[in-house]
Amino acid sequence: MLELSLPYLAEETIEEFIKSFLKGKKAVIGISGGIDSALVTMLTSKSIDSKNIIAIHLPESESNPQDEKDARMLCEMLKIDLRIIKLDPFIQEFKNIYNDKIVLGNIKARMRMVILYSIANSENALVVGSSNKTELLTGYFTKYGDGAADIYPIGDLYKTQVRLLAKHMDLPKVFIEKVPTAGLWKGQTDENELGIKYDLLDRILYGIEQFMDDSQISNMLDIDIATIKSIRERVEKTKHKRVLLYIPKIGIRTVGLDFRE
Repeated sequence: MLELSLPYLAEETIEEFIKSFLKGKKAVIGISGGIDSALVTMLTSKSIDSKNIIAIHLPESESNPQDEKDARMLCEMLKIDLRIIKLDPFIQEFKNIYNDKIVLGNIKARMRMVILYSIANSENALVVGSSNKTELLTGYFTKYGDGAADIYPIGDLYKTQVRLLAKHMDLPKVFIEKVPTAGLWKGQTDENELGIKYDLLDRILYGIEQFMDDSQISNMLDIDIATIKSIRERVEKTKHKRVLLYIPKIGIRTVGLDFRE
C-alpha cells in the first residue's frame, strides 16, 4: 500500500541539519499561523537557542485574525521573539494597479519574503523556509516568494508526514487541525486550489517518487488514471520552480549543472 509513515529519525535529522546551517547565525522565520511554519519554528527552537530566533508574522487586511493569536501563543510557549509587521502599506500601491487576486497573491508572497530577507540582512541571520515536499513537487508556492529561503527543514516531508511529525512533537492541536491555507485571499484553501485532498495527493506523489507507473498507482490506490496523470503533469510543468538557475552549457563546469556547491 502507498501509505506514508513518519520517517525514522526525521526529527533528529532535521534538528541536526538546522544546527549545522545556523552555526553562529540567527534564524528568521515567517510564521503564518499554519502547521508548516509552526512545526519549523518548533524544530528550530529545539536546534538553537530561542533567543537567536526571530519569528515574523505578516498579516494584512484579508488575513484571519486567529492566525496572529495562534502565532503569539506558539511563540510565547517557545519563548521566541515575535514581531508583527502589517503588510498592507507595502502592497497598497500594487492594489491600485492590479485587480487580479492571483497576481496580488503572488505579490503578497514575494513582499513577505522581501521583508524577511531585509530583517535577515540587518541581523546576520538566515531565512528558514516552511515549504514541504508536497508543495515543492506540485509547484504550489510562489517563485521568489514562499519558494525563497536559505534552508527548508521540512522540504523532504510530505504534508501527511508534516502532520505526523507535528503530532509526534506535541505541536498544539490548533495547528494540526487548522484547514491549510496560504492566506493570500479570503476563503482560500490549499486543497480547493489543488483540486485534491492532501492525503490522496501525497500517496500519488509517493508512488511517482517510487518510480511506479500510472497503472500501478491506480491499482494500489483504486483511483482513475486521469487523476494520476494530472498530478504527474503538474510535477513536470512546475519543475522550473525547483531550479534556481537555467544556464546554457558553455564552459568546462557550469553553475547549477556540473559546478555544484
